[in-house]
Amino acid sequence: MRNSWILALLPGLAGCAAVPQPTVAVAPPAAAAPVELQILAINDFHGNLEPPRIAIDATAPDGTAVKVPAGGVAHLAAAAKRLRAGRPNSVTVSAGDMIGGSPLVSAFFLDEPTIEAMEEVGVEYNAVGNHEFDKGSAELVRMQRGGCEKHTTRQPCGLETFDGAEFKFLAANVLTGNGRTLFPGTAIKDFGTVQLGIIGMTLKETATLVTPAGVAGVTFADEAATANAAVPALKAAGADAILLLIHQGGSASGGYNDKSCRDFDGDILPIVERLDPAIDVVVSGHTHAAYICELARPDRSRPLLLTSAGRYGTLITDIRLTVHPVHGVTAQRADNVIVQGAGFRAGAAEIATNATFPVFAADARTSALVSRYAAASAEAASRVVGRLSGPATREAGEDREHAAGNLIADAQLAAARRAGAQVAFINSGGVRADLVPAADESVTYGQIYAMQPFGNNIVVKTLTGAQLKALLETQFARVTSSNDRANMLFPSDGFFFTYDLSRPPGARIVEMRLHGRAIQPPAQYRVAVNSFLASGGDNFTVLTQGTNATDAGLDLDALEAWLKAGATVPQLGRIENRTPR
Repeated sequence: MRNSWILALLPGLAGCAAVPQPTVAVAPPAAAAPVELQILAINDFHGNLEPPRIAIDATAPDGTAVKVPAGGVAHLAAAAKRLRAGRPNSVTVSAGDMIGGSPLVSAFFLDEPTIEAMEEVGVEYNAVGNHEFDKGSAELVRMQRGGCEKHTTRQPCGLETFDGAEFKFLAANVLTGNGRTLFPGTAIKDFGTVQLGIIGMTLKETATLVTPAGVAGVTFADEAATANAAVPALKAAGADAILLLIHQGGSASGGYNDKSCRDFDGDILPIVERLDPAIDVVVSGHTHAAYICELARPDRSRPLLLTSAGRYGTLITDIRLTVHPVHGVTAQRADNVIVQGAGFRAGAAEIATNATFPVFAADARTSALVSRYAAASAEAASRVVGRLSGPATREAGEDREHAAGNLIADAQLAAARRAGAQVAFINSGGVRADLVPAADESVTYGQIYAMQPFGNNIVVKTLTGAQLKALLETQFARVTSSNDRANMLFPSDGFFFTYDLSRPPGARIVEMRLHGRAIQPPAQYRVAVNSFLASGGDNFTVLTQGTNATDAGLDLDALEAWLKAGATVPQLGRIENRTPR
């Protein structure tokens, strides 16, 4: 038993009380010594096995602003192994969205290769996120247990038999019909003289972020209440420190490793404000932001450590806790480390490796795994589907509009016209990547799959003008004039709207026009959206009130058809921000 010892007493012999007893020397207990624990954390990997062509904005030691190429699971595995080297008291964790919304190399094989690659990274625990439910809870259970049972339109085990994740999924607030959790909610990582309690969960709004079929049969409980309820059992099991893995987060205005946590805001804040003070560290996700924050707590002298490692495996958070077997956590620190691998070319710019930051050469075993799956999907990925006049990116200006969203909306309107569609909208979360054609303007299937990986159908519904306004108001339901938490809907060509964030919620849409004519509240309009939105996803619940629903085919097929004959990059100007500056 920890912090205790056993004293063996020699029994006296009856009738021999006068016999001298030997003296037994008892060693005093060893002084309790603190232990340094390492927690390596990632979040929102989204199946990005190959380098995602992302550069991290950083500052070199001489003060120069630089862009550092990052990502690729083989480089992530190398980084994790190097950071763990010589540190026996280490655990590697993930805060959700490890799978789902993935590029073709992973998604073509139902994310099986991502699970295999994360074993090479050394992940031991993954808290489920909303995207883990994209293909339903039965398929998610298969990700844990393995096997080739078919739950989707794709055939599992397409390249090799899938044996499931060696690491554990955690889902403390995901409840099935019998009131039990879909996966265990907690775990204890035993480091010998100290134990780390771990709680894992997704955000309670997961049901609004996934198609109804994906979350059928499960419900999502309040995050803080669930975490707090888990604390007593973890303490009773011997936890000296408690880590919460939660797929919810925020954002700050500083750089990827800025410890000042400037202007931090987000849905994670009201959760952490209600957490039991026994919870020491929160590893978060969902927002794809990178931050290292220490949040003051009135009930503790030590602040709460809150971290996030951005997205796609471009960063890994190295957390160090000094844990005393009696006094718990006595010191803490964290750093976001850039997972720098090979450089890449972005248009005319060359993003080269930067010698002032560590370079993690690709891990051989992980690289071989990725190469095997990339080769198996190469024929599908490299097929040219059409042409585009230039890059359609997600770069947005003050009006929050971008060309990538407009391109998809135009493609979906064209596909849905046969169902009477007059306008189409695509949500910002449905546009997962930029579309950058080759020098000859060609675009491949792999590129459009990365842009729209969810396999949604296009649904056309009839809405009144008043419902259409309510739909657009929902974009700004949680926005003030001082923040940028809008959930934009990008319209197809011919539709125009303006907004003013200085006006009260529900009255921020100032103007709506279709082909130059003002939208009339009682009039009826045929509106095309993806099936995720049509079912009320992203909190656009007004779409569930639409009538005369008609299926107009797959979203990816629509984009391919639009590009087949050649397409031009759509101009901006469909959305106007009239908020007073």
